[in-house]
Amino acid sequence: RLEEQNKVILKRIATEDSIPEIPAETIVIDGLFGSGLNKPLDGLAKKIVQRINQSGATIISIDIPSGLFGEDNSGNDLSGIIKASQTLTLQFPKLSFLFPENYLFVGEWAVLPIGLHPEAIDQTDSNYHFLTKEFISGKIKKRERFSHKGTYGHALLIAGSYGKMGASVLASRTCLRSGTGLLTCHIPQLGYEIIQNSVPEAMISIDSSETVFSEIPDLSTFSAIGIGPGLDKKQETQQALKVLLQAKPGKLIMDADALNILSEKQDWYSLLPENTILTPHPKEFERLAGPSINSYERLQKQLQFSVKYKVIIVCKGSHSCITFPDGRTFFNSTGNPGMATAGSGDVLTGIILGLLAQNYTPEDATLLGVYLHGLAGDVAAAESGEYSLIAGDIISHLGKAFLQLE
Repeated sequence: RLEEQNKVILKRIATEDSIPEIPAETIVIDGLFGSGLNKPLDGLAKKIVQRINQSGATIISIDIPSGLFGEDNSGNDLSGIIKASQTLTLQFPKLSFLFPENYLFVGEWAVLPIGLHPEAIDQTDSNYHFLTKEFISGKIKKRERFSHKGTYGHALLIAGSYGKMGASVLASRTCLRSGTGLLTCHIPQLGYEIIQNSVPEAMISIDSSETVFSEIPDLSTFSAIGIGPGLDKKQETQQALKVLLQAKPGKLIMDADALNILSEKQDWYSLLPENTILTPHPKEFERLAGPSINSYERLQKQLQFSVKYKVIIVCKGSHSCITFPDGRTFFNSTGNPGMATAGSGDVLTGIILGLLAQNYTPEDATLLGVYLHGLAGDVAAAESGEYSLIAGDIISHLGKAFLQLE
């Protein structure tokens, strides 16, 4: 068509010598290879890619950067992949776009709808899903006019230790902001005044230990339990965690030191109640399931762990990855680099716990909680930027995040 129209200069590249010079101020549209590529580039194709990368030009890739595989790049030749500034992908993002090591090649990406038929999309089986506002909005429960605090559940948060009571404060505040009717914080004795003064809306269950969690309270009155933020890993804490797992609570979310203890007691994995929610960051997940050479391999281990132990896992980070016992995987679409800050994970635990207590299913509480967490961070960053964002800002903007979904 370009030849027929005779409107542009068309050069065919047959040898390395025929590759045109590319000035740094040029915009290069990369459309060499698409998403069906299944082997690393070599020969002339690789040389063209390398010359484009070396030019310093702005590169915009169509659908996928040439040379990048759509999923697993473990066996790829990374020196033969376009390094795009932007990727305009067609209809759907590719799985490899969601892995941090591929940002070097993909750059910022956006989806361009190309009119694929909705029925054809629905009939295409995939265990991979990308969270959208439309999907998440349908999961928000409407509040009834004649409801009361008992209607919205009673959450138990087991958190905090000497020097780490701030984690308990952050998770408690967020749990209440997420809509739970009642919250009880089980804390060591030294945290009594801290919680009373910082979170007056919360009730307190006081541990017999002065400094750490060492015993579980009566669990019969609680609709959901969260454990981990600021917990520490003392011997008495480890034993108390085992007692909690043996009690088989109906709805449980585990984070931070609860996960670190678990990773050191791998024979306890079988004690995890079905649909327990685990929220590790990548390093914590590595302790649980072993190291991985890249994000794709880690994803496979995450899936295998979810299926084997029938638990829900949120591997936190950009595009947080959520896996379910039936093999489904969801990637989050909200959040920003400003949320890489101390306490952000405690806030996520509080959100999901608050939703669990309100009788959301573990699946919906996880999906909604992860999306809301990122959305609140985005609202906060829009107001004051990413650099100065702290965990407390996520909490204070959670209400606006709910409003956006309603």
